[in-house]
Amino acid sequence: MPFTSFLPILRLDEKETMLNEIGEGFGEAGLWLLVFIYVRTLLKLLFAKGKIAQRILPDYHPAGDLPFINRLLGLLNRTHVYFRITAVAVILIHVPMMGVPMQILFFPAVIVLVVWQGLFGLFLIWRYTPQQVRKFSYLVHAQLLPGIMIGIFALFGHMLIE
Repeated sequence: MPFTSFLPILRLDEKETMLNEIGEGFGEAGLWLLVFIYVRTLLKLLFAKGKIAQRILPDYHPAGDLPFINRLLGLLNRTHVYFRITAVAVILIHVPMMGVPMQILFFPAVIVLVVWQGLFGLFLIWRYTPQQVRKFSYLVHAQLLPGIMIGIFALFGHMLIE
């Protein structure tokens, strides 16, 4: 049985309701928030000096020669928490507003990864987090791989429903 025979099962009738239009706006906002968040990580990887683990840590400030990049990274580090919280909320609002079918396994995976990143990011800024949890949170939150997986899974999931 060819793979294309499964595609009609996954196709959705496009609903043009006000709720869907608002949901599309939330989806686009979530995409741009994720781009903003991961540009910070990419800048750290490209322009920071030191070990790769230090480049990804949230409060690491590189001792580079580029003052503009250092100022930009400082701004991105200060605003990262607010953009992250907003991105998690916007993405979690986007999904039910669009009526995303959960039988397409890419979407539950995206939700799990977004909650994963948000939860372990919360442990990094929460004042009363035990030191062991905070150390573990650095390891699992400050990685580029979950961000790449969020993007890939969301892209493939959207391709299947369009």
